[in-house]
Amino acid sequence: MKRLFTIVIFLFCILGAVGLSYYLFSESKRDEREIFLYGNVDVRQVDIGFRVAGQVEELVFEEGDFITKGALMTQLDKTPYNSQVQLAIANVESIKVNLRNAEILLNRRQKLIASGGVSQEDLDDALANRDALVANLAAAEAQLQVAKDNLSYTQAFAPTDGTILTRIREPGSVLQPSEPVYTLSVASPVWVRAYIEEPRLGLIYYGMSAEIITDTKGGAVYKGKIGFISPVAEFTPKTVETASLRTDLVYRLRIYVDNPDHFLKQGMPVTVKLVVEKNQRNHK
Repeated sequence: MKRLFTIVIFLFCILGAVGLSYYLFSESKRDEREIFLYGNVDVRQVDIGFRVAGQVEELVFEEGDFITKGALMTQLDKTPYNSQVQLAIANVESIKVNLRNAEILLNRRQKLIASGGVSQEDLDDALANRDALVANLAAAEAQLQVAKDNLSYTQAFAPTDGTILTRIREPGSVLQPSEPVYTLSVASPVWVRAYIEEPRLGLIYYGMSAEIITDTKGGAVYKGKIGFISPVAEFTPKTVETASLRTDLVYRLRIYVDNPDHFLKQGMPVTVKLVVEKNQRNHK
C-alpha cells in the first residue's frame, strides 16, 4: 500500500512538471506574439486668439463645450475696424475722382501738343500726374483690403473639432494681437506616447495595428496604428551607457488612435497591445 501511494505521488509530480512545462512554453509563445506597452494619451492643444488688438465683445462657448470646425468662438468690438474700412473706401473714391480729372487733362494736352497749344513740359506734367494718381489708387486699394482683412480678424473661428479646455478671457477684456482667449483640445489626431525596449524594436514597424485599452473596467478597446518610431534611443537611466545594460535602451513610439467617442483624454494612462504575426516578425 505504501509503495502504491509512492507511485501515485510520483505520477502526480510527473504530470505537474509536464503541465508546468506546457504552461511556461505556451506563455513564452504568447509573449512572442503579443507585446504590451504602457503609455499616456497625448492630445494637441491650440490657443485661440486674434490677429488684431481690440476689446472682447463676445465669447460664445464655456469650458467643456465640444465645438465643430468653423464655429464662431469669439469676437472683438468691430467699431474701430468698421471706421477704418469706411475711411479707406473714401480715400479710394477720392483718388478715383482725381484720376478721372487727370486723364481728361492729359487727353486735352495730347490733342493740343501738335498745334502748339501747350508745351511739351505741360504734357509731361499731365502724364506724370496721371501716373502718380494711378500708383496712389493702387496703394489706396491695398490699404482698403488691409482694413477689410483687419475687420475679418475681429472674429475667431474653430480651426478644428475639439473641446474647450480653458476660457481665459471675458467680455470687456482688452487684448493685444495673439493673446489667447480660449485653449482648445483638438479632437483628432489623438495619439498614445509609449516606449519599447531595444531588444523588441525589431518586432514593430510603421503602420502596425494596435489595440488601446484603458483602465476602465469593461471599457471600449480603441484601434490604432504606430505612426512614429523615434530614431534616437533613450537610456533608463540616461546616465547608464555600459554594454551590459544596453537592454535598458528604449525608443519612444507614437500610436495614432481612432477616438470616435472622444473618451480618450490628455494624459490618460492606457495599455497598448501589439500582436506580432509570424510572417511579420522580420518585417522590414
